[in-house]
Amino acid sequence: MDMAMATFNSHDCGDCPIRHRAVCARCDDRELDELEQIKYYRSYEAGQTVVWSGDPMDFVGSVVTGIATLTQTMEDGRRQMVGLLLPSDFVGRPGRERAAYDVTATTDIVMCCFRKKPFEEMMLRTPHIGQRLLEMTLDELDAAREWMLLLGRKTAREKIASLVAIIAKRDASANGAGRERAVTFDLPLTREAMADYLGLTLETVSRQISALRRDHVIEMQGKRHVTIPDMDRLLEEAGDDADGGMLV
Repeated sequence: MDMAMATFNSHDCGDCPIRHRAVCARCDDRELDELEQIKYYRSYEAGQTVVWSGDPMDFVGSVVTGIATLTQTMEDGRRQMVGLLLPSDFVGRPGRERAAYDVTATTDIVMCCFRKKPFEEMMLRTPHIGQRLLEMTLDELDAAREWMLLLGRKTAREKIASLVAIIAKRDASANGAGRERAVTFDLPLTREAMADYLGLTLETVSRQISALRRDHVIEMQGKRHVTIPDMDRLLEEAGDDADGGMLV
């Protein structure tokens, strides 16, 4: 058993850390029992590929613990990170036979997977699943539009602050923290990966992180252990409305 699976060794949906945010969030006991018949868990080590772009996908599922990246490779071999998959995010598309992106584990991850064909059949007769998946898809669309704004209009400092805020908010939501508390988490991306994701140079990323530390917007122990003492201050630095994006 690897480290990721060791952090989540219960197969009971009631104990699942993403139970109320994943695609099964609205399912009743009968529907959960039906999902139980087609689900299984997979674990991946950091750096391991979950699926390659263009490969057939015989499963869909949700990230339970850990973080993965979505990457697109161009014909000339250049690669661009186009998204992050955080706990409760859905992997795969019903009705699509092949993967659209490379999915790579950034940290050790555990995924709750469903056999694809039975899941698609269950969607047709289980409105709760279809409705929840639609909500998640629309949320993903909103996030993509926000990311277009980030990449196109924000300064380097705002880009770094925005990325840290995205991860901090999701981590706080998963762990039940509110805005009144400091949020502490391990940054899942190296500075090189952040530079790739944000369209910045490594030197710029390092310089802006140092500036945010110097201005006490973030606190860091080592290169990845981050504490956000004041989320509103971080959102201001990100150029976002401090009244939006409440942690729940």
